[in-house]
Amino acid sequence: MPGLDLTGRTAIVTGASRGIGLAIAEAIAAAGGNVVVTSRTQESADAAAALVGADALGVGAHAVDEAAAQRCVELTMERFGSIDILVNNAGTNPAFGPVIDQDHGRFAKTFDVNVWAPVLWSSLVTRAWMGEHGGSIINTASIGGLTLEANIGLYNASKAALIHLTKQLALELSPKVRVNAVAPGVVRTKLAEALWKGHEQAVAGGTALDRIGEPEDIAAAVAFLASDAAGWITGEVMVIDGGQRLGDAPLFRSAAAMDV
Repeated sequence: MPGLDLTGRTAIVTGASRGIGLAIAEAIAAAGGNVVVTSRTQESADAAAALVGADALGVGAHAVDEAAAQRCVELTMERFGSIDILVNNAGTNPAFGPVIDQDHGRFAKTFDVNVWAPVLWSSLVTRAWMGEHGGSIINTASIGGLTLEANIGLYNASKAALIHLTKQLALELSPKVRVNAVAPGVVRTKLAEALWKGHEQAVAGGTALDRIGEPEDIAAAVAFLASDAAGWITGEVMVIDGGQRLGDAPLFRSAAAMDV
């Protein structure tokens, strides 16, 4: 049975200086893969690479900077000779509040980073390696792209677009390249702090598994999707939310207790 061994494979993980991206890079390295981590600055990329492992490479590359992305791909090919895995993890959410209150600057930044960057990086790695040799692309989406929420509607719209693009690219790049997405729920990251900090227990209590997510929860799923164990999976969105979307867990638990 195919396993999670990624020995000999090389991954680029964008937005990997902390949180989910760093955990993904560490999980891929732990499975034997070579890892290139990107961040906006060379300093933060180098710091992340040092945490991932001695063989990891850090590259300062803002996700939407086309020249920097091209340079990262070239450096990866020079250093490791292949790009077998791409994790489009870089994301942003500068637009908080009702959609009609957002300006064009916040709209453009949200969609540039969350939607355009994955298209850019997917294009570059496909032309550099995957188009001929195959590979796996995993996009970090969000359960917000599958539902409706107050105050983060623009962010959620960008993640819904990314989910659609995941499916589109899965067809366009088939059969050589598998393209999937993960859709995290509330995870303990800086980007998601507004969703849990100061009221973590209330948020956790509303989920079936009674806790918010950790970056490692998402990283484990990404490592699986990158591996041969997921060799017949493409165009899918793996929801990783501890049962958050199932509904009000305490209500169901109370009802079950009454039936006993």
